[in-house]
Amino acid sequence: MKAHNKNFFPLIILLVILLFVPSCDNPLDPEVPNWQLVWQDEFDGPAGQIIDPAKWTFDIGTGANGWGNQELQYYTDRQENVSLDGTGNLLVTARRESFGGQPFTSARIKTQGLFEQTYGRFEARIKMPWGPGIWPAFWLLGSDVETVGWPQSGEIDIMEYRGQQPNLIHATIHGPGYSGGGGISKSFGLENNRFDVDFHLFAVEWAQDYIRFYVDDVLYQEIKPEDLPGEWVFDKPFFIILNVAVGGNYVGFPTSQTPFPQAMVIDYVRVYKEQ
Repeated sequence: MKAHNKNFFPLIILLVILLFVPSCDNPLDPEVPNWQLVWQDEFDGPAGQIIDPAKWTFDIGTGANGWGNQELQYYTDRQENVSLDGTGNLLVTARRESFGGQPFTSARIKTQGLFEQTYGRFEARIKMPWGPGIWPAFWLLGSDVETVGWPQSGEIDIMEYRGQQPNLIHATIHGPGYSGGGGISKSFGLENNRFDVDFHLFAVEWAQDYIRFYVDDVLYQEIKPEDLPGEWVFDKPFFIILNVAVGGNYVGFPTSQTPFPQAMVIDYVRVYKEQ
């Protein structure tokens, strides 16, 4: 009879331990990069103050300018539509009023020509408005949009929201071959809660070979180049846009139940690069 190998039982124990150790390769639980803050706006200042012109500029006008979706608002740069609230927040406010031939006003601000970045983490802490026909968004657009056009420029919708569905937000990317209604999209819902009740953190982490979407640091969508039916165009600088649209083909018309004025309240916007 052969003698027992004294190393046999420790080896069995080691194999059992390895079998039950959770894997770190789960794509929905990725390793956290070492982020360095490179750009931010905390929206500190007195109530009524206009946004920092060194950080933001405006889109002004209507869908006739070429970037509408049959929306009903006129975007302005007025204090009534975009200003600080004096408590560290920015208010982007939609109002029911006739202006520029439209029945509503609102604002659409952007960092185009002031700040653009390739890759990194883009995040904003936001409290939503609500009501049918209200359409706030936090998104990125390729900085070459004016030369190559859309959707070749690429678009990353970090957060879109239909006011009639206050417990849901949507993240989408658009590019050549997957734009408009064919964009690559996923929704995130709150259970027994609404996005207009309190602030939530919306973020995208974007690298050479993936785009990941988060709500309150919960990863719920990852897109890679091989997932797309068309060209991956997310390898160049993008700029930030924040806006509140009224009506349009994504949300439909406001109703008598939609209160006005309505504000998207933004606590901060921050951008990071991986060290």
